[in-house]
Amino acid sequence: MVEKITAMLGLVGILSIVCQWLGWRLRLPAILPLLLCGLLVGPVFNLLDPDAIFGDLLFPVISLGVAVILFEGALTLNFSEIREHGRMVTHLVSLGTLVTWICIGVATHFIMGFSWELAMLFGALVVVTGPTVIVPMLRSIKPKSQLASILRWEGIVIDPIGALLAVLVFEYLTVAAEPASHVLLSLFSMLGVGLGLGVLFGYGIGVMLRRAWVPHYLKNTAVLTIMLGAFVASNLLQEESGLLTVTVMGIWLANMRGVDIGEIIEFKETLTVLFISGLFILLAARLDSTALMQLGWQGLALLLVVMFIARPLSVWCCAVGTSLPRADKWFLSWVAPRGIVAAAVSSLFAIKLERLEVAGADKIVPLVFLIIIGTVVSQSLTAGAWARFLGVKAGSAQGLLIFGASKFARELAKVLLQKNVSVVLADNNWDNIRLSRMDNIPVYFGNPASEHADNALDMTGLGRLLVLSPYRQLNPLVTFHFQDILGKNKVFGLGSGEGNSARHQLSESYLERLCLFGDNVTYARLASTIAKGGKIKSTSLTENFSFADFKQRYGEGALPLIYLQEGKVKLIIQAVDDLPVGIELISLLSEEALNEALLADEKKAAASLEDGECVPSTSVDGSQESKGSQVPSAVTADEKAAG
Repeated sequence: MVEKITAMLGLVGILSIVCQWLGWRLRLPAILPLLLCGLLVGPVFNLLDPDAIFGDLLFPVISLGVAVILFEGALTLNFSEIREHGRMVTHLVSLGTLVTWICIGVATHFIMGFSWELAMLFGALVVVTGPTVIVPMLRSIKPKSQLASILRWEGIVIDPIGALLAVLVFEYLTVAAEPASHVLLSLFSMLGVGLGLGVLFGYGIGVMLRRAWVPHYLKNTAVLTIMLGAFVASNLLQEESGLLTVTVMGIWLANMRGVDIGEIIEFKETLTVLFISGLFILLAARLDSTALMQLGWQGLALLLVVMFIARPLSVWCCAVGTSLPRADKWFLSWVAPRGIVAAAVSSLFAIKLERLEVAGADKIVPLVFLIIIGTVVSQSLTAGAWARFLGVKAGSAQGLLIFGASKFARELAKVLLQKNVSVVLADNNWDNIRLSRMDNIPVYFGNPASEHADNALDMTGLGRLLVLSPYRQLNPLVTFHFQDILGKNKVFGLGSGEGNSARHQLSESYLERLCLFGDNVTYARLASTIAKGGKIKSTSLTENFSFADFKQRYGEGALPLIYLQEGKVKLIIQAVDDLPVGIELISLLSEEALNEALLADEKKAAASLEDGECVPSTSVDGSQESKGSQVPSAVTADEKAAG
């Protein structure tokens, strides 16, 4: 028996990784292969019976897994970020949540025949969307920037809000089964313990992190164990209050000043992926296919209400007072897939409700899974065509994500932003991020290849990645991560400048990406040029001032970087003989090249004065400065891919 249990646990682990890989490879929400896998090994082939394997441990395993998932989700709920992302997001996670909850709850009561309490609990369970299903869908749909931002932030913020709503409704439902005289007392007791311990432990963890009471290597483990301890303690003090406690803890930590939770979020994400994958396979394996089929027309009718009434009504109510066009509203009305939080929390609550012998509790899980399957499958398959029909697909993404926020990267970003090119600097060095923010450059603090970045880093409008960081161990990871997202010919990095003894350890597929700005251009060269007084300038190439004139003027001290042509951004990656006129050339000029050009201008001006000519006061090349060998010409990334 022990060997069988061990084998089944190993099987769940292997299947969860395979399903996550399939979701990543197919650009689909991982919930789809996880769901299919759970159904196959469970009710279809009867290879996995979670109740038989775990026995009495099944409920504690699901409880702890849900606690970790809710805590991690709550850590992302920063109120200042909600305000920064527009009125529509704020409306969707407040008024929209309320409208969706009431609409689904009322429909569930009349269609499924549930009691009002159970119907409102079901409504609370399925208001959440979640970034784990939204983000992969947005990558394949590629709607315009504003819509992608609204949907992504709605998914991030609504997770803990919806979970908190579900917990409160569930706690009311459980105490409502008691004599009327104890209902209010029990409910206030749950709220008091949950809110009180959540604030107390959240503040305590925040102080611990802010004052560095534990060493760095113990920080993540300490937060995890304290969170689980708070969950257990809360349930011991007041039954069913633990989920409320961990949700409030996460929200408190996310909004506490002076507390850096970036590493904690990344650590919790690793655990969350593990719990999501394993839990979802186990939960799907427990699903009774007969119960799912027995939902019949009522289940399908409720699914239609969720998709065609509740969501559009919520979106159009929330759009009042905003400037969203009609097409944008119709697109938002269709995209709202449900995810893992609904599945995990509903399964946990169903077990508890069945123990309390609440009528209809056995239908909660099949109904939630029906909503998940219906929304994810239908919207994944049709949202792209719907976006094209409405004309809300994004055009060619010309923006740049730059990994590394050194002084060179900041100066380059400032010039590009002046030319209306979208730029985001990503770095895990806080000083670089702070200086970038002082220059009003959009930033992401952390590892851009992390799970947190997948959810929090807004990639809308960013079509290429430039790796300009000195982090040799992290650069390949970031490069390969974004090759899968953006495409192989959309990711470029600087040359390493290392000899063959070091280069042979790197793969050829990675080395061929290290050609940005020219084969021999390294981070050290760029940093040294900027440190010695070099500047990044934008120069207009015209019939009167061609690329040949540019080379003659600045000589070997000029390094062309990027040029802009008809609204498109062209990266310079290897030498050619010439560049076309009618472009804006962005280049790095050494201090010597600038001084020589200035001296030449002064000599020309002096000669003109001697001849009695009028000398214009502007630079001959019409260049603009940003306070920041043989000159390589340019071949663009697009041209290299084509040729």
